[in-house]
Amino acid sequence: MSALTNTSPSPTSSKVTELETVVIRFAGDSGDGMQITGTQFTNTSALVGNDVHTFADFPAEIRAPAGTLPGVSGFQLTFSSHEVHTPGDYLQTLVAMNPAALKVNLQDLEENGLLLVNSNAFEEKELKKAGYTENPLTTDELNKYRVFALPFTELTLNAVKTTGLSHSQATKCKNFFALGVVFWLYSRPVEQTLVWLKNKFKKHPEIGEANCLALQAGFNYALTTELFTEHYLVKKAKLQPGHYRQITGNEALGLGCLAVAIKAQQPMLLSGYPITPASSILQQLAKYEEFGIKVFQAEDEIAALCAAIGAAYGGSLALTSTSGPGFDLKSEAMGLAVITELPLVIINVQRAGPSTGMPTKTEQADLLTAMYGRHGECPIPILAPASPGDCFAIMVEAFRIALKYMTPVIVLSDGALATGAEPWLIPNFDSLPELTPTFHQNPEGFSPYARNPDTLARLWAIPGTPGLEHRIGGLEKDSQSGYVSYDPDNHQKMVNIRAQKVQGISADLPPLEILGNSTGKILVIGWGSTYGTILTAVEELQALGKAVSAVHLRYLFPFQNELGSLLKQFDKILVPELNLGQLSKLLRAEFLVDAISFSKITGKPFLVKEIRERILELL
Repeated sequence: MSALTNTSPSPTSSKVTELETVVIRFAGDSGDGMQITGTQFTNTSALVGNDVHTFADFPAEIRAPAGTLPGVSGFQLTFSSHEVHTPGDYLQTLVAMNPAALKVNLQDLEENGLLLVNSNAFEEKELKKAGYTENPLTTDELNKYRVFALPFTELTLNAVKTTGLSHSQATKCKNFFALGVVFWLYSRPVEQTLVWLKNKFKKHPEIGEANCLALQAGFNYALTTELFTEHYLVKKAKLQPGHYRQITGNEALGLGCLAVAIKAQQPMLLSGYPITPASSILQQLAKYEEFGIKVFQAEDEIAALCAAIGAAYGGSLALTSTSGPGFDLKSEAMGLAVITELPLVIINVQRAGPSTGMPTKTEQADLLTAMYGRHGECPIPILAPASPGDCFAIMVEAFRIALKYMTPVIVLSDGALATGAEPWLIPNFDSLPELTPTFHQNPEGFSPYARNPDTLARLWAIPGTPGLEHRIGGLEKDSQSGYVSYDPDNHQKMVNIRAQKVQGISADLPPLEILGNSTGKILVIGWGSTYGTILTAVEELQALGKAVSAVHLRYLFPFQNELGSLLKQFDKILVPELNLGQLSKLLRAEFLVDAISFSKITGKPFLVKEIRERILELL
């Protein structure tokens, strides 16, 4: 990982305190640029060499009423001198740009934590909108915190007055003034963000210049003011050697698709319909046309999957991306993909439901829908990434399975993974599995439902190939000729074959990775974005000598072969999930074990503390 060096001077009157790990949250109105601010702090910390993990939390409304509690947007990150797997439980620093941001987030700031607030925003009107009857800056409510009430708005206006921006435009730069202050507090360099701002606002250089001035002014203010008696240093983390880049889950999904298209040397179609939080996958892949990737924004979710099925029938790599409500709408077409036995990938970036639910909040409640949410016997393999970076690997694996077994594959990501970020070790392209499709060419004795004896995958013949004319569709086909068949015995046979094919994938999966001993008192099983929280909680308890182990499932259907025997080696099975116990139901049904569900369905990820305390209760 490349590193930036902070060459800016530090005041001799301010001592430098070294810290191992820091958790910061930037919070403000949805128009205050908190996501951009947090992202720039994250990217700079990664370039400095820290390990970083983030969590973005923003309102569902495009523009919620300014200054209200529902309109608060937040960006939290952990940066550390050692490896981290979560965005952190409690905050060491909270930056609150208005009273509403303070009220929503104050409960997460630890005692004696740093609280930076924009004092200019604490006017009577803004206090009332946030539900305050008194100004908390003048009461004893904040006494247990180290409070720095700074006039961010006023200082920003002074810093950018030479640019000629309007008052409204100039005020919007206050997030970068605040960022400059926090950069100094945690010994971060400003150079990378200055370059980013100039590139970002090439078409509006006056806005770019204003934000640069605000950023530098915030840094210089913190440097020269006598308010701060110390600032902090978090040294580089010792990570596995290699080339890293900061990546979100959705970015990793997109790069996984790009790698598959290049590796397979085949055209790819992503067809979808915009939906939070999956839309950025469409936007990213639209940039890769030169690599043979085409993006189709369909008129609805049904058309999106049907277009992907058509692309797969024509010999292209195909996928569709959506979130929960769109996943519901695709259910009939998923059945069509199963009965036609065509390879494609269906991405579901899960969010809080049901119905529209809470579109920007995370959840894991679509697992049973992915398993059973179609009519008929309709098995589809299900994979789930464990971290933002793992989204890349899971996309490659999804296409490997789809192409090898001629089947649709479901990838269950979620909102926390989609927008969360971490340093990602860029893999060696040559290490990726072979992904070249095998198209049938020989017309002699051709049947579209002739199968590979090892995988039970049917032949994939491109329409228009001489001698390989055939039909597929939603009606059941004869297992030999491929013609429409209503024969009951043939239907039984085809249903069994499709089920056996998918179940047979279990023999082609990597072994389970167990954190801890393969026998003991408690085994914690998770999937999806619970990975980092479970890992951290279990490692902490293992360091105390507790008999607890953990397994994280990336393959949810079919399960890996050794899972059943492993479950029987533990006294208790704990399954933390952001739903009402869906994986625990599957484990109970499949392996007849007393899986203990630990549910959270608030739209927010688990805290490490929550899982650690639940394990201790069971012990």
